[in-house]
Amino acid sequence: MQVPFVKMHGLGNDFVVLDARVGDVPEMTARLAAALADRKTGIGCDQLILIEPSDSATFRMRIFNADGGEVEACGNATRAVGLLHGAPATIETLGGLLSSNPADGGVAVDMGEPRFDWNAIPLAYAMDTLSIPVGWEDLDAPSAVNVGNPHVVFFVPDYAAVEIERLGPLIEHDPLFPARINVNFATVTSRDAIRLRVWERGVGETRACGTGACATAIAAMRRGLTDRKVTVSLEGGDLTIEWGAGNRILMTGPAVESFRGTFDPAAYGVAG
Repeated sequence: MQVPFVKMHGLGNDFVVLDARVGDVPEMTARLAAALADRKTGIGCDQLILIEPSDSATFRMRIFNADGGEVEACGNATRAVGLLHGAPATIETLGGLLSSNPADGGVAVDMGEPRFDWNAIPLAYAMDTLSIPVGWEDLDAPSAVNVGNPHVVFFVPDYAAVEIERLGPLIEHDPLFPARINVNFATVTSRDAIRLRVWERGVGETRACGTGACATAIAAMRRGLTDRKVTVSLEGGDLTIEWGAGNRILMTGPAVESFRGTFDPAAYGVAG
C-alpha cells in the first residue's frame, strides 16, 4: 500500500498533508503521526494534517503535532489546506469552524472569535487573562488568549534575546496550564507592526505560527499597544492580522506546496 501525501508550508511552518477524501489513509495514531513527522526517519514536518469528509463543512481538518498529540487549530495549516483546495471553503476543526478564501499574496482565513475567559484558555484557576499575575524569571504579566488553541503572550523589549529553548518548555509544561500552552515572545515596534517568536506546544520553536500571530496581535490590541490591523513578522515571513467586524480575526498570508510523494505504512509498523 502506497499512501500519497503533499508536503506544504506556511512561512516555513511545514506540514505533511494526507487527504482521506481521495484515497485510503491508515488510521491516524499519535505513534504514526510522530513517526511521519520525524525529520530523520520519516517525511519530516512540524505538523501532520489529515483532511477528511465533513457533514457540517466543506471538509474536516485534523492536526497532529510533531510529538503525535492532536491539537485544535493551526493557522498556517489552514492556509495550506485552503491553497490545496483552491476555492472558498469552510473547515471543521476541533477548535471550531473556520473559513478560507484565496487572496492576493496567498490565502485569507477567518479564524473566528478570540476567547479570554480563564477556563477557556484553560488556566488552572481563575485570574485576569489580560495581565496574568505570574512570572517566570524575568518574564512576567503575560496575556492569555484562546484562538482555537491556547496561547500565552509576553511583550518584551527584545524578542530575539529571549532564551526560548530554555524558557519555552518551562512555561509550556507549567501546572498553570493543564492543557499545556503555546508560548509567544513579542516586541511591538509600531502601532501596526510586531516582531514575534513562538514556542509551539508539542513542537518547539517554529519559523512561523499562524495562531501565535493571531493571539499576539489580539493581546497587543487588548492592551492598546497597536491598532486593530497589524503586520506580525516571524522568522519565516509576515502575516497580516485584523480584528474586525463581529469580533472575528482575519489572518492573511502565503502558503506553498513543496512536493508530493507516497509512503508505505508498513515501514512505520502499520498494516496496509
